[in-house]
Amino acid sequence: MATRKAGLPLMNIVRTKGMPILEQLKLEECLLRTSSDNWCIINDGTNKPTIVMGISGKPAELVEINHVLEDKIPVIRRFTGGGTVIVDHGSIFVSFICNKDAVPDVQPYPRPIMSWSSLLYSKVFQETDDFRLRENDYVFGHRKFGGNAQSITKNRWIHHTSFLWDYETRNMSYLKLPKRAPEYRMARDHLDFICPMKDYVSRLDFINKTIDAAASHFSVKSTDFDEVKLISDSKFTPTSRLVTEEELEAAAIKFDQ
Repeated sequence: MATRKAGLPLMNIVRTKGMPILEQLKLEECLLRTSSDNWCIINDGTNKPTIVMGISGKPAELVEINHVLEDKIPVIRRFTGGGTVIVDHGSIFVSFICNKDAVPDVQPYPRPIMSWSSLLYSKVFQETDDFRLRENDYVFGHRKFGGNAQSITKNRWIHHTSFLWDYETRNMSYLKLPKRAPEYRMARDHLDFICPMKDYVSRLDFINKTIDAAASHFSVKSTDFDEVKLISDSKFTPTSRLVTEEELEAAAIKFDQ
């Protein structure tokens, strides 16, 4: 796939399936901080249920630690901000890593980047009247199906989204109702707050339409994953990491005191 359009910046499209989410996060941070190219990373599902927290997330406030430890659910602290999600084979991940001058009409701040992304995804969901951006979430009506996180550096930014194409109901029991939640949530529990994308679009259609939407902003070029992996195998040290069992246990003890 190659769609070269005169006057538009080049974006490399990387498609993969089932990549472990920690590996994906490490790859993205490396591309953000060591590459000078624009990237769109699309990962269709991850290998096993994993909780992912934002860079400042506190496990005791966000996850049911005893339940997580008992079932050996990995917990990751990612390099970007945003909230806490549990991801698995039903998740689809899309990340845009851009030079600031590649999208010069977008100020390099969270709200303008969110607005830009919502316009891009409005093309993906143009046949769905219920799609909108609510606060920092993508929703159908009043139910969330996409959570976003960002990191902004001097010359570049990343905007990545975990889309809930489908979910396992039991996985939601690992998450607590966060103290800081969007107003439109109105204290609803997870199952009343979220909805699956599968009721609106197929996995393949969503991925293809996302690439088509990206092609309206960029000249897109398909890039082999192995080629990108060579970049990420550099000496760069990522900050996304697995939270250890000892850290989780200590957080639970401190929280109970």
